[in-house]
Amino acid sequence: MDSFFIRSEIPADIPAIFEVNLQAFGQDGEARLVRALRNDRDYIHELSLVAVHDNKVIGHILFVPVSIESEDDQTPAVALAPLSVAFEYQCRGVGSGLIEEGLRACRQLGHRIVIVVGHPSYYPRFGFTTAPVLGIKAPFPCDNKVFMACPLVPGALDGVHGTVRYPPAFDAEGAHAS
Repeated sequence: MDSFFIRSEIPADIPAIFEVNLQAFGQDGEARLVRALRNDRDYIHELSLVAVHDNKVIGHILFVPVSIESEDDQTPAVALAPLSVAFEYQCRGVGSGLIEEGLRACRQLGHRIVIVVGHPSYYPRFGFTTAPVLGIKAPFPCDNKVFMACPLVPGALDGVHGTVRYPPAFDAEGAHAS
């Protein structure tokens, strides 16, 4: 494969993003979730990124605002959900490129913590660690190994504990994994 580049999504990408998510996950739950999140008032356009090869969208990543809530505190964060790469471009660095660029964009916008539900053998290389051992809980049943957090600045997770609250679209669409 020749090179690819990563940029923020543009309106013309929306159908291709739907198709990439549909193909990557083999069903339309994540594709519908992205559509619902795009219509949320808290949607951050700069954190919806696409990988492009030969003028074709081959991958997509989205970060959305969430909060980590305890009885006495609320900490802002973003969730990486979902990450998708078209089947024929998987295992070629596209997903890694999207994650690296997405984390950079999150830092640039001042975000301090990223949450993900994902493969425990994949995400740690980007700085993610098991969230429950840090005192951060998922609001839904999932294996502790797949629920992870990543500090974007040193000390961002110090003293942070509670349950992650996702946007309502996650409940409506029933999708959490990336």
